[in-house]
Amino acid sequence: MQPDPELVAYVEREILPRYAAFDAAHRADHARTVIAQSLQLATLYPVDMNMVYAIAACHDLGLEAGRERHHLRSGEIVRADPELRRRFPAEQIETMAQAVEDHRASSDHEPRTIYGRIVAEADRCIDPLTVLRRTVQYGLEHCPDLTHEEQFARCRDHLRRKYGDGGYLRLWIPESDNARRLERLRALIRDEAELRRRFEEVCLELAQSC
Repeated sequence: MQPDPELVAYVEREILPRYAAFDAAHRADHARTVIAQSLQLATLYPVDMNMVYAIAACHDLGLEAGRERHHLRSGEIVRADPELRRRFPAEQIETMAQAVEDHRASSDHEPRTIYGRIVAEADRCIDPLTVLRRTVQYGLEHCPDLTHEEQFARCRDHLRRKYGDGGYLRLWIPESDNARRLERLRALIRDEAELRRRFEEVCLELAQSC
């Protein structure tokens, strides 16, 4: 089952364009990836596809208020959106808001519902090179005064804290491919020489695309 075409049209017209104001690692292409991953994971469970779609589309809208509390702001946006409120009953709106609040990798609690688990898992997008590219993009955009060596150190340290052995990232859907991909990413993180080589490739690629 696919989401309602009218809901998709609303998201395409009013929601996804808002991602253009965010950093390069959180633009509309990221939202579309999370949407696609969420819909795929949702086929494994008896869930409402329209809810899954809307949650994935809105999960990072709170970045408009900054990164630290963006998940909470995303929940506020879902609760207040008049079109979503017209389409979904209050109980579903609250479930959707909680799901976006619970998606953050550094959250101090497990997602409260299957909807939160789906979007949290989909948001991981653990393709090693995609993760590396997004990490580099974030550093270049948010820490532009760092030297090249400092950018590499920031990238390496972030990857270790989040994705490395003992890192804070948690996976929630056992049927997902993320566990296998996470081990590939951890192997890259352990091999600092290979990580450095890949970092340089990403930096060159980003420089050439400017």
